[in-house]
Amino acid sequence: MNWTSWLIVLSIFVVFLLLRRVGQVSARAAHEYLQHGALVIDVRSEPEFAARHLRGVISMPVDRIESMAPQRLKDPNQVLLLHCQSGMRSAVARKKLAGMGFTRVFNLGSYGRAARIVDQ
Repeated sequence: MNWTSWLIVLSIFVVFLLLRRVGQVSARAAHEYLQHGALVIDVRSEPEFAARHLRGVISMPVDRIESMAPQRLKDPNQVLLLHCQSGMRSAVARKKLAGMGFTRVFNLGSYGRAARIVDQ
């Protein structure tokens, strides 16, 4: 592989990493929200949640979030911090909840990132 090919591969990788971060709440803002009672919601599947999950989080799989949210989330102004395995499903869930009228919904991103933020 010549240097041009390596540059293209590196550029694609960098763009991918940047796109993963777009739409995610900053760690600083997430800490502030957590100190003021934000709810952390894990939108992974039930088997993923059962295998391992962060302490004190709520499980609402993304494919059931529209039916579960009205029953489990009473305040549409409550700060909600969503996470999944990679950050993709939590981005989808954020859009769904925003479309349902929840006004303060943020994507924490991946499980690993959420663990670093929540466990501090």
